[in-house]
Amino acid sequence: MTKLIETPCDALVWAADLHDAERLLSTALERFGDKVALATSVSAEDQVVTDLLCHLTQRPRIFTLDTGRLPQETYDTIAATEERYGIRIKVLFPDCAEVRAMVDEHGLNLFHKSVELRRRCCYVRKVLPLRRELATLKAWITGLRREQTLTRAGVERVEWDEANGLVKINPLADWDTQQVWDYIREHDVPYNPLHDRGYPSIGCAPCTRAVRCTEELRAGRWWWEAPEHKECGLHRADQRR
Repeated sequence: MTKLIETPCDALVWAADLHDAERLLSTALERFGDKVALATSVSAEDQVVTDLLCHLTQRPRIFTLDTGRLPQETYDTIAATEERYGIRIKVLFPDCAEVRAMVDEHGLNLFHKSVELRRRCCYVRKVLPLRRELATLKAWITGLRREQTLTRAGVERVEWDEANGLVKINPLADWDTQQVWDYIREHDVPYNPLHDRGYPSIGCAPCTRAVRCTEELRAGRWWWEAPEHKECGLHRADQRR
């Protein structure tokens, strides 16, 4: 019998027998109702999770972060996803005053100056809007996979998000890239056309480039930084800084 989370200590126990992604999501919807939401960047993984959710409920709670610097292809994918599934994805924006103060002090391209300033940019444009939305939830869903990068190698299917005080559900944690794309092709899931142009991982336009087939999946994100630094803060335990 599945054990549902009642305390942070139960987080890793809850999904012990829920190896199937759809079953895990179904259980999450039963447990948390409208207090669970998918945070999507319309990555290939997030599109798979969106498809799974839309087969489980007609009104999935899904939101995305618009940093103000996304590629047009990402906006087009959001629109295509909404049309395909008949849903509306909630778009979260950074606080205008916070962005203005940051840019006034450090310039538009502060992310190239240091890891600290790049993380500051991500914090203002991503982490703070995310944190405000998570405050309305009991659990959130992501498309994180262990294979994606060194910093995600320890991802579990269900975790306790200590920084935000809620459950974090990663239904594709143990999927590999082939499984993701097999699912997309089999179910005709909309995906970002930048994936076909050598972008396995897509973030803000100035901080993302295409990669060679021999490079790791997230090599194109903040490519000027060391691999162990390549997180924006959304999935870091120390994000409340």
